[in-house]
Amino acid sequence: MLSTAVTDYSEITLTVGSRGFPEPDSSASSVHGGIADAGTKKRHIHRPMRKLESSSDVVRGFSPAWFTVAMGTGSTGTLLYNFPYRWAPLEYIGMGIALFNLFLYVLFTVLFIWRLVRYRDFYRILLHPQMSMALGTIPMGLCIIIGSLTFMLTPYGVRWIPTLVLVLWCIAVLLSVLSYLVIPFTVISHQKHTLENVNATLLLPVVTTVVAASTGAIICSVHDGSAATAILFISYVLWAMGVGLSMMIIVVYLIRLTLFNLPSKDAIVSVFLPLGPLGQSSYGIQLLGEQALRLLPEALPHINYLGDVLYSTGFFMGLLIWSLAIWWFFHASYSMVYTRVHGRVPFNLGWWALIFPVGTFASSSSALWTISRYTAFRVLGAILSSLVLVMWILVMGNTIRYAWTGELLKPATIDQLELQHGTSSSGDEEHLHDGPNEPLQSA
Repeated sequence: MLSTAVTDYSEITLTVGSRGFPEPDSSASSVHGGIADAGTKKRHIHRPMRKLESSSDVVRGFSPAWFTVAMGTGSTGTLLYNFPYRWAPLEYIGMGIALFNLFLYVLFTVLFIWRLVRYRDFYRILLHPQMSMALGTIPMGLCIIIGSLTFMLTPYGVRWIPTLVLVLWCIAVLLSVLSYLVIPFTVISHQKHTLENVNATLLLPVVTTVVAASTGAIICSVHDGSAATAILFISYVLWAMGVGLSMMIIVVYLIRLTLFNLPSKDAIVSVFLPLGPLGQSSYGIQLLGEQALRLLPEALPHINYLGDVLYSTGFFMGLLIWSLAIWWFFHASYSMVYTRVHGRVPFNLGWWALIFPVGTFASSSSALWTISRYTAFRVLGAILSSLVLVMWILVMGNTIRYAWTGELLKPATIDQLELQHGTSSSGDEEHLHDGPNEPLQSA
């Protein structure tokens, strides 16, 4: 009889000598009485997705929260391209990151559509208190790509760019308005929330219109005439819609923090999320003011000085909102450090909440410098942009690491998931997690 050898290919052990060449397994040497070389060491090579039961789990475990990766990556690329201190290599690096982000967004879109077609669970996702919030990241990720295309390709004189970005922006506006109108209604009518469980992720479906408004100001710069004026007015409406509701939610979230302390360790990074609407609204109103100064004197000549007023008001309001963002930036940083001192913070997709919000703060700082020419804003914008790059490298590295093993794609049945909100950074509660939000390894 011949015995059948069963090999587990999930982990391959390779013994490497001190000179870097493969050597026989030390256990085999010991059988013959030999002693393994003291300079040898073992390296473990893991097959991809080894922690998933089947390849179909990649699709089943895919969550719209993955689009936060595209948001953070696109924001990083744009910041490097528009770095306050211009340097050609940084521009090329920013373009490379933006191209990589375009690939990620297309990949995530294909996977998400594949999931919806195969499992037909969009309605359950829409009613789910966690995953429904992440639906707002889809139009925001598209807006960042539109901004990148406008910034990076317009200088090369690509004639079809204005038309392309306008079409994409219309799609992004439609998705943003749907997110803004539908998801908050499901929160009120179909989901169960308590003040103790209020989470900053409630901002995600609302801030979409603010991001769309900022992108509208960007594409407005490559259009003229009535089309540009229409884009400008629509962007002002979108900005006002998002900022008003975002401020209300931030107040509720601040009350929750005051009464029930910091979120749990696996959700502590979410305290950075309110920085996103603040930084983005400051950035957007300044861009809109610049375009109002360019377009309105000719488009609305019967309203005297309207462009000048909106330009000045945009800078002043941008400065006020930016000032509020300063407090939230330091509060979130203190909270993160405080939690880390008292224990390890597990890694999950929520860590991408560090990238885009801080990126909007950097963009608003740079916009203040562009208008005022005050050097302090330029220096701060450069520091924050550099910080975003460092955080992006750290978070992207861990994301690739855990996505390779399949930890970030473990599927879970939506019906069995509960609302995950932390009540205290030192609490011992255990929460149910969706696959991509499951805490992995302490950082």
